[in-house]
Amino acid sequence: MSTKQKSAFVCNECGADFKKWQGQCPECGAWNSIVEVRLGPTPSNRSAKFEGYAGGATGNNVQTLAEISLGDLPRFSSGTSEFDRVLGGGFVPGSVVLIGGNPGAGKSTLLLQTLCFLARNMSALYVTGEESLQQVAMRAQRLGLPTDKLQMLSETNVETICATAQHVAPKVMVVDSIQVVHMEDISSAPGSVSQVRESAAYLTRFAKQTGTVVILVGHVTKDGSLAGPKVLEHMIDCSILLEGDNDSRFRTLRGNKNRFGAVNELGVFAMTEQGMREVNNPSAIFLQRAEDPAPGSVVMVMWEGTRPLLIEIQALVDDSHLGNPRRVAVGMDQNRLSMLLAVLHRHGGIMVGDQDVFVNVVGGVRVMETSADLAVLLAIVSSFRDKILPQDLMVFGEVGLSGEIRPVPSGQERLREAAKHGFKKAIVPIGNAPREKNLGIEVVAVKNLQEALNAL
Repeated sequence: MSTKQKSAFVCNECGADFKKWQGQCPECGAWNSIVEVRLGPTPSNRSAKFEGYAGGATGNNVQTLAEISLGDLPRFSSGTSEFDRVLGGGFVPGSVVLIGGNPGAGKSTLLLQTLCFLARNMSALYVTGEESLQQVAMRAQRLGLPTDKLQMLSETNVETICATAQHVAPKVMVVDSIQVVHMEDISSAPGSVSQVRESAAYLTRFAKQTGTVVILVGHVTKDGSLAGPKVLEHMIDCSILLEGDNDSRFRTLRGNKNRFGAVNELGVFAMTEQGMREVNNPSAIFLQRAEDPAPGSVVMVMWEGTRPLLIEIQALVDDSHLGNPRRVAVGMDQNRLSMLLAVLHRHGGIMVGDQDVFVNVVGGVRVMETSADLAVLLAIVSSFRDKILPQDLMVFGEVGLSGEIRPVPSGQERLREAAKHGFKKAIVPIGNAPREKNLGIEVVAVKNLQEALNAL
């Protein structure tokens, strides 16, 4: 007598479960994202030691925080300081790291370099499900990597991967990628919501139980977000995104979630013929300004994770031939640009309502903090008045709706970074005025937007 196969309806965007199909997901609001998933029978022979995400490594014993020993979890380096910075200081045993990025960004290259380095001192296993072993070996040979220590496995079955890893006992294991592996007891195709969720949960339990660092490679959707259910990001310990344009050789590694370090850390790499090479001074590559100065360009210092980063902001103001002038922002929030233009009109006395305004953050960097407000407005005024700003001028500060210039965090460190790169003058909020007199940079502290415009 055959048992009736159960099914569920799951949203591909957020992973929410429903009893029946519907056109729109009530949880995330996505349309046509709910698909039917057939549930396989619950396995009765699943190992009890892998129950729970934490793996049951500590049993059911209750301990206080003071009784928990931290000496058993020493970090170890990945071999590159930029990668360690994003990880929070290195790999933590038993952690699960998810690395996503566009095709061709360099995920497999970076991880292959990292594991070849780690394999010299510890056991490392690279599991590939998308490429053959010969393809990975050809890449390693082309990059000139040592190939005598790293162990390779071509497999897509999660149970087989974990069984092999138990026998090999690696300290670090890479699974490339989570969208192609599958479990036998799940009837849906690899890459579906149920397969990605259950496979990641199984690998996470294995990592917590054995103390193995598991690195998962994830695909991204067309809008740049990680493919698969959102529950995947909740299960893992660290989520990293490798970004970079196809026409640029620079790649940025950004941490979106990290249980063992600071979030939003930024690591910069350069894609070369010898693979991914770290860039120790990222400000230098983002400040490759034009030889001939032009209006609408100004430099600001943004704060990325635990370090300052100098970037250039460009603005172009031009006569509009449309009834509704365009407001285009590349690298920052477009709604914030519209708000800043309203503040410029109300409190700065400059009206650009009949002008097209374009703002661009040079180098493909995305500015998420409000410290770029003052730099954006001064770049717009420079372009509008066709006035070239000094090449050695640096600006930062948050602009309020009443025209006041508010201080931003880590103002002293931003000024030191600008002085280190040869900037001679800075326009900053009065709350960030330096206490030290020997920073090597002239600081103009302003209270409101009108004072900042008068300082130009």
